[in-house]
Amino acid sequence: MEQRYVHMLNLVNRISKLDALEEQLIMNSFKPFNLVKGACFLESGKINRHVAFLHSGLVRYFVYNDGDEATFEFTKEGEFIADYQSFNNKTPSLQNIQAIEDCEMLIINYSDLQNIFKKVSNGNLIGRIIIEHRFEVMVRQLLAIYMQGHVERYKSFIENYSNLAQRIPQYHIASYVGVKPPSLSRIRRKFANDIS
Repeated sequence: MEQRYVHMLNLVNRISKLDALEEQLIMNSFKPFNLVKGACFLESGKINRHVAFLHSGLVRYFVYNDGDEATFEFTKEGEFIADYQSFNNKTPSLQNIQAIEDCEMLIINYSDLQNIFKKVSNGNLIGRIIIEHRFEVMVRQLLAIYMQGHVERYKSFIENYSNLAQRIPQYHIASYVGVKPPSLSRIRRKFANDIS
């Protein structure tokens, strides 16, 4: 069995144990998909047609704000990615999902996902827990944008993404914090001085 399927099935089995037929249905429903660094899984204005399990790689979620890119989330291997509102409602997305690194994924379309929810004994529970996790991440990011200044937002980045900091280009971190790269350098120096 290909490693990306093993990775995804291990995650799903931690949520709810699957039997062999359910595992086979899931493997048949998800298709391998690769995304090269810099390419978009989703572009604003387009309908999100797939949910993806990210086996390897790293993506960022961003929107355009007055012509500038505003990054609001990073997602690493072992997690699902999508704009669920666009996916479920079949409406154009406001957000972009872009590969920061080459990515290996498994993707599924809406009807195949609904089939899993119908045929897997705990399919709805699995879907709900995955969506709840995504919802918690999104709420945390939204609150950070409105309630934290730039220094606090950088601290939040370090707390939430410290294991990814070396993999994310500085200009994307600056976009996440809401500043230009030179300002990020000042914030990082201040943060380092405060720690020492």
